Amino acid sequence: MSAPRYRNLSVTARHDVYPAISSDLYFSGTSTAFRNKVVIIIGASKGIGLSISSFYARAGAKLALVSRSEKALAEAKDQIISEANLVKPEVLTVAADAADTKAIAEVVREVIKSYGRIDIVVANAGTSSPWTKPFAESDPYDDWWRVLEVNLRGTYNVAHHTLPHLEKSGGAFVAVTSIAAQINASFASAYAVSKTAINRFIEYVSIEHPLVKSFALHPGTIKTDILTTVIPFWESVAIDTLQLPAATILKLTDGSGRFDWLSGRFVSANWDLEEVERDWKDEIVNQGILVTRIIVD
Repeated sequence: MSAPRYRNLSVTARHDVYPAISSDLYFSGTSTAFRNKVVIIIGASKGIGLSISSFYARAGAKLALVSRSEKALAEAKDQIISEANLVKPEVLTVAADAADTKAIAEVVREVIKSYGRIDIVVANAGTSSPWTKPFAESDPYDDWWRVLEVNLRGTYNVAHHTLPHLEKSGGAFVAVTSIAAQINASFASAYAVSKTAINRFIEYVSIEHPLVKSFALHPGTIKTDILTTVIPFWESVAIDTLQLPAATILKLTDGSGRFDWLSGRFVSANWDLEEVERDWKDEIVNQGILVTRIIVD
C-alpha cells in the first residue's frame, strides 16, 4: 500500500514551527493573550495533546488535562510544570473516557468548580484500528465502531458539555481531525469516516454556536502511537514535529481575531497561515471553501 495523494492549498508546506506562528511572544511573560485563560485539553497525557498542553501552560493558561489514565496524567502534569519557564502553571487533571458522556459532564463540572469558567477547549482524544484488512473482515465493534465512538462521539460529548460555557466567554473550540478525511486509503474506513464527520460537525458548531470560534485542525503527520500502528509506511510520512500543531493552535486561539474567518472550517497545521491569509482568504470566505461539499467541475 503506497501513500495516498490528495489535493491541497498551494502554500508553503510547513513541518515545524515557523516565524508566522512563533509562540515566543506568548512565552515571554509580556503577552496577556492566554494569561489566566482556562483551557481544557482532551487526550492530554502524551503526544500531540501533551505538546499542546505544554504550550498553553508556558503561555500562562490554567489547564485542565483529561485522559483515561490517572498515572499518565500525573506524569504529563509533572512534565508540563517542569517545562514552564516563568510561573508554575495551575494544572487540574481528571481521568475520563471521552466516549463516556457522563464522565465528560463530570469533567466540565470539575473544571467550573475549580476555575469558574472555560475559555478554550481542544478535543484531541483519538484512536484507530490498524489499516490492514477490509472492514467486513474486522470486528464490528472493537475494530470499527469503537473508533467512531472515541473520535466522533468523544468530540461530540466534549462539545455538548463545553459549548454553553464557551459561549459565555466567547471562547474557542478546536477538534483535532486528520488529512485522512480527504483521502481514500485502503482499510482506513473507520478512521477516515470519523474524521470526515468531525469536519462536518465543526461546521455545525460554527452555525449553531457562532459566538464560539471553532476549527477542525489537521495536526500534521507526526510519529504518534496511532500513526505507527495503522500504516506500515509511517517512516516516510511522519516528518512533522509535535510543536507544529501546538504553535498553530495557539495562533488560532490567541484572541486577536486575526484568523477568526477560518472558524467552522478544516485547517491544516502544514499550511503556512500567513500565506493562507494573503493568498486564499478572499476565496475561502467568499466561495465557502474548506468545508465539506459535493463539487462538480
